[in-house]
Order: sequence, then C-alpha cells, then structure tokens
Amino acid sequence: MKKNVIDLFSGCGGLSLGLEQAGFNVVFANDINPICAETFVENININKKCFFIGDINELVVEHQKYQKYFTNVDLISGGPPCQGFSMANRQRIIDDPRNALYKAYLQLLSFAKPKFFIMENVRGMAKKIDEILEDFDEVLKGKYDISYRILNAKNFGIPQNRERLFVIGNRIGVESEKIFQNICNNKYKNFVLKDAISDLPKLGFNKVKNSTSLENNEVGFREIEYTYKKTEFYKFINDNRKINFLYNHKNRYNNERDIKIFSLLPQGENSLHPSISDIMPYKTRNHIFKDKYFKLKYDEVCKTNLYRANYTNCDFGVCLHDELFATAQIE
Repeated sequence: MKKNVIDLFSGCGGLSLGLEQAGFNVVFANDINPICAETFVENININKKCFFIGDINELVVEHQKYQKYFTNVDLISGGPPCQGFSMANRQRIIDDPRNALYKAYLQLLSFAKPKFFIMENVRGMAKKIDEILEDFDEVLKGKYDISYRILNAKNFGIPQNRERLFVIGNRIGVESEKIFQNICNNKYKNFVLKDAISDLPKLGFNKVKNSTSLENNEVGFREIEYTYKKTEFYKFINDNRKINFLYNHKNRYNNERDIKIFSLLPQGENSLHPSISDIMPYKTRNHIFKDKYFKLKYDEVCKTNLYRANYTNCDFGVCLHDELFATAQIE
C-alpha cells in the first residue's frame, strides 16, 4: 500500500517526483508560485484541486478546509525559507518575524501529526541546529525521534557539489539516526560533468537579445526528439527508462565580450585569471565578482553556482564549459 505524502514549499515538484518514484502517493502540495504549481501538476500524479497556491501562512489559517488530506498522512516534507538563522542573530529562529514560513511549517506538522517528516534547507542552517531541534521538540511535544545530517548530492550519483541540511523525524519508534546511516551506507558511482553532458548536442552562440522564443540548431530547443547514448549515467539518472526527448537545451544570450572571455578562460578558472585581466569588466570589484565568470571542469563534479538575475538587467554568475554554454539552476 502506497504511503501518503504532503509536499510543502513544493516548487515545481523535484522532491515529490523522487518520492513518487520511491513509492509514495502525493495527496496534497503547496507553493506560493502559480507557475511552479502548474509545472507540479503537469508532472506529478495529483489533481490540481489538491494544490494550494498561496502563502503557507494562509494555509495554516485555513487548514481545516483541507483536513481530509492532513488526516492519517504518512509523511510531510518541505524546505521552508529561513531568513533569520544567522549566528549573529540572537533572536530564536521560531520567534524571528523573518522566519514566519519556518514557523508555519512547524504548525502544520503539529496539526497533521504525520508519521514522518523531512525538512531540508541550506547547510548554513546547521549553525542553528540546537535551536531547530528545540523548536521541533517544543512544537511536537517531544513525540518524535529526530536526527539531522548534511548530505552532498555528489555522494549519491549526481555530478554536482551541492550540500543541504536534512532534518528527519518520526513518531513510530524508528531511530532516525539509523535511517541516515542506511542512506549513507548505500554506495553510488562518482559521476563527473562529462558523464552528464557529453552526449548532448553541441550548440553555438546566442547573440540575439530577448530571443527566448528563438529555436534552432545553433541556440537549441525547448523540446526536441533525441536519441541518447546509452551511457552508465543515462541508465542511472533515468532509472533505466527510455527517454526519447531532450528538454530545455537552449543557450541564453551572450554578448561578444562574454564569448571572448570564455574562449580565453581555462577550465576551472574564474574572473581573476590573468588570461582575461585586460577585458574583465569588474576589475574594481574583483573581490565580489571573482565567480562572475567561471569555466567548469569537464572531469570534475559541477560546482553549486549562485546568481542574481532579472530579465531586463541581468547580473548572472555564469558557468560555462567548452561544450555547453549554461547557467546552472540555482536555489
């Protein structure tokens, strides 16, 4: 019998997809972004009526309307944004007004009393782990066995250096620490960037501004039929399913300066490399923009990249590889 799960702060459904593949049944989800909700419903086996689009604090107030989903739920998962977890902040996380979403997550846990819960967040939140455990214990009345661990995606077959804090708890008598031990005892092949992108069609340069609708062999396609090489990574990442389409293999706009910078920049080097010192546009702010430009290394895992962007005045932290112009998908 499938176990029921509620996904809070669901985004477009990455976590729910994994839970479905692990045998869970997603019965309810929430996110404030309607575009994320649309993507979620398209990809996850859930009725759109079971997706609450809006602020989770509104869901807390109206949760009784959705009581049938919150009754006898096996798992609640979520990664509440937490803006006030800095070590310099002396106010408790649960009392900091910036952390209303974190508090709402705890409140919904207390209403639903799931058998298990998962909370994931940035690794920096571990600095406040003692407070976090106190908050969970206080709100959940000490009825859950709780443990935590920082896990890195590169240790689980993903060619990306991405660390996240996971907090798990249960009220059915299982030692949560043993769950983490079992997770970490599983061994995965260490894939690198080359394994993930070497079979993708090579693209040229997109030199046309505001060209999101442009699609061709030079700039790429949002969706195209494609035959993948049956590599070890292909089989692993797709769980041996046959995939016949390539999605979102497109270049963003690159100006002539960026193209020249990346043609000169060696793999593994950033904005401070002497090969681009004469054309680097942010010399006076090198201490801030050292990773404004970074060329990924083909034979290593991909770094976790951070950027800020809007579509009228882009300020990207850019990752590029010889065979693939790309901006990493960032939290």
